[in-house]
Amino acid sequence: MVDPAIDSYGNNLPSRVLYIIGPDKKIKLGFLYPGSTGRNVDEVMRVLDALQKAAKHRIATPVNWKPGELVVIQPGVSDDEAKQLFPQGFQTVALPSNKSYLRFTQL
Repeated sequence: MVDPAIDSYGNNLPSRVLYIIGPDKKIKLGFLYPGSTGRNVDEVMRVLDALQKAAKHRIATPVNWKPGELVVIQPGVSDDEAKQLFPQGFQTVALPSNKSYLRFTQL
């Protein structure tokens, strides 16, 4: 891929692209960094960990999540199912709608 940026010699700078492909052969994530910017390996590892956990445990990771922090149980998982999947327990957040779909757990 070519980045629209040009170096001091007038050459196009290559962009740096990273794709994470799942076992199902589908692209799960794509990062595109301009040639002038280095990759953030910590972010790549954080995302890889989050993708693996989500695929295995029926969870999602909230904004700014870091390994070891609470994760969100997917809304399609019933409370009865969640009790079986997450025997360590979970916390349900009280919402103004009185719906109980926002549940956090520790993996």
